[in-house]
Amino acid sequence: MAASPASPSSVSPAPGRVRAAFAAAGSPYFSTVLALMAVVVVLSNIGASKGVTFGPLVTDGGFFLFPLAYVLGDVVSEVYGFKAARRAIITTFALSVFSAFCFWVLISLPAAEWYDGQEALVRTLGPVWQIVAASLLGFAVGQTLNSWVLVKMKERFGEKRLVIRLMGSTGVGEFADTLIFCSIAASVIGITDPGNFINYVLVGFLYKTAVEFLLVPVTTAVIAWLKRREPTYGVPGSP
Repeated sequence: MAASPASPSSVSPAPGRVRAAFAAAGSPYFSTVLALMAVVVVLSNIGASKGVTFGPLVTDGGFFLFPLAYVLGDVVSEVYGFKAARRAIITTFALSVFSAFCFWVLISLPAAEWYDGQEALVRTLGPVWQIVAASLLGFAVGQTLNSWVLVKMKERFGEKRLVIRLMGSTGVGEFADTLIFCSIAASVIGITDPGNFINYVLVGFLYKTAVEFLLVPVTTAVIAWLKRREPTYGVPGSP
């Protein structure tokens, strides 16, 4: 008698890979992380319209916020998987576009005679659409690479070597993000010569990577906390 085909649940992973465990993305925890990611990216887009220098170091006003978006992206990718991370990226992308549209409407509304802040408003929020374009393109590419690398490494190592997964994926994602963002945003915030541009890229990349490294204990603690509380984590049939 011919052997019956193996059921999908009984098929072994490909050699050199393990069945990576994830949780379903329908829980309130996922929604909370997604909301935090969107707020961080929108606020960092506004902050990025201001050029900032610390001595010879050149950066922008969103420098202290944007690395948190990658920390949250790591959490989503590790706990909920690549499909959930892609959903988070698309949602954050859409909300950032909506915020830029709202800023444009706000600037375009006729100012009252007694309102004396129009010039400052334009100065602060006017370039944001260009910053948003730079941020969104960099964010979409960088976060997608970050999530893809992390999940592929998880398929290779399983639950082991979490810190290596976090830092390896961060290095790839942050470099792509920083290069794309700086290439578009540099002229908007007044960086025009090659030396300052290279400074801008290197400082951004090294700073963001260093922040993620310093936050690894926090990131791993949050990931462990979510894994313990997500009832579907590692359950067969979950993403």
